[in-house]
Amino acid sequence: MAGGGAAPAPTGVSIERAQLYKGRVTPYVVTACLIAAVGGSIFGYDIGISGGVTSMDPFLEKFFPVVYRKKNNKSQNNYCKYDNQGLSTFTSSLYLAGLVASLAASPVTRHRGRRTSILCGGLSFIAGATLNASAQNLAMLLIGRILLGVGIGFGNQAVPLYLSEMAPAHLRGGLNMMFQLATTLGIFSANMINFATEKIHPWGWRLSLGLAAFPALLMTAAGLFLPETPNSLIERGNPDRGLAVLQRIRGTHGVDAEFQDMVDASELANSIQHPYRNIFEKRNRPQLVLAVFMPAFQILTGINSVLFYAPVLFQSMGFGGNAALYSSMVTGAVLVLSTVVSILTVDRLGRRPLLIAGGIQMIVCMAIVALILGLKFGDDKQLSKPFSVTVVVIICLFVAAFGWSWGPLGWTVPSEIFPLETRSAGQSITVAVNLFFTFAIAQSFLSLLCSFKFGIFLFFAGWILIMTVFVFFFLPETKGVPIEEMVLIWRKHWFWKKVLPPVA
Repeated sequence: MAGGGAAPAPTGVSIERAQLYKGRVTPYVVTACLIAAVGGSIFGYDIGISGGVTSMDPFLEKFFPVVYRKKNNKSQNNYCKYDNQGLSTFTSSLYLAGLVASLAASPVTRHRGRRTSILCGGLSFIAGATLNASAQNLAMLLIGRILLGVGIGFGNQAVPLYLSEMAPAHLRGGLNMMFQLATTLGIFSANMINFATEKIHPWGWRLSLGLAAFPALLMTAAGLFLPETPNSLIERGNPDRGLAVLQRIRGTHGVDAEFQDMVDASELANSIQHPYRNIFEKRNRPQLVLAVFMPAFQILTGINSVLFYAPVLFQSMGFGGNAALYSSMVTGAVLVLSTVVSILTVDRLGRRPLLIAGGIQMIVCMAIVALILGLKFGDDKQLSKPFSVTVVVIICLFVAAFGWSWGPLGWTVPSEIFPLETRSAGQSITVAVNLFFTFAIAQSFLSLLCSFKFGIFLFFAGWILIMTVFVFFFLPETKGVPIEEMVLIWRKHWFWKKVLPPVA
């Protein structure tokens, strides 16, 4: 009896009908996915903007004077100039708030629809950006960050689900990655803005923080015109409207097979009274494991440390302020381009090959950076220009590998593997785990950099090795599998079929 229901649950999707699916990629579905994916830009903008702002002298002097003095103290250990828990809290508080908000967003997404959660996220982010731009003290700054976190929690919970449910099965990976592409564009835009506002004294940082409202305004305004997904409409008792939307986004009236899969999944979903309790049942064990490990591994690559603190990191290595911001701008551009590569190849090559190849490339890059810093950079030594350029190039190669592998696929895979009855709960767990590890790394990275020095890169390389092995053994290929038939792939996998209980 699933989730505490009073009667036996329907069987849900039990046969494979993928070969009967009809339809094409319509301008309507592409437009809807592009609009929804803008939600990723608010996440990316914040990742990019915080690192640049925390390297600006007027911002540090106003809110973190201790860090400002350490930064300009030439006798201070290069690795420890920015080690300050208050500064870390400025960056990480957003992600702790997002963690809590993502769990609260699950019932809203399930009972009120994906579109409602997207709108809630946009409005909260606008409020947070406004408060940050006008902050007069640290309290205002942190409250604004918390509101931004609420917006990210709702947006990251709903947008990947929206994209997965709107996209046709054979292009779901590419369209779903529009979220990650928007995230990388947000990061790149933030780096460009930081590069410009750093020259505006003393209020350039206010402009950087306030412009976060722009993508949120765009997402909120566009969200008013988004259709709800057919899956959500059917689940909430509107099958006729769900059928009409499905026919519209597939460009054909011959959607009987796909519609029937959605109806079957909806019957099972509506028999589940407690999706969070149900997700811990043994039959959902594979999805739960991946919902925890995929987002955790995505952050343990160390990418957010590079993106959050790129200007700080490069300044610690001896780059000047402008050079540091310029270098972080280059890494942002590389991330955008590599994400485009993933969009173009993921539905042709598959998820597993990209994750494994990307992991190998990231391990090599982290090891090389650690070797250079260990030999040529220290407490009182600066990198020479040739080695500085080499470090930037290797970090760009690392970012490129992340951009076409774990960056987009860390969101895509969890968003597509859950059955409808636990989909919003599963996505909430994915977002919560992602934000928890993001918070933990953001809060601890500057201290870890001070303690581990160049060894911090070997620390991340070790985690990337573990996660690459994990994918090789435990992740089945999900390329081209219809989202409502994804539950069937676990019984074909060499390991998970031994874990799952017998079919009743």
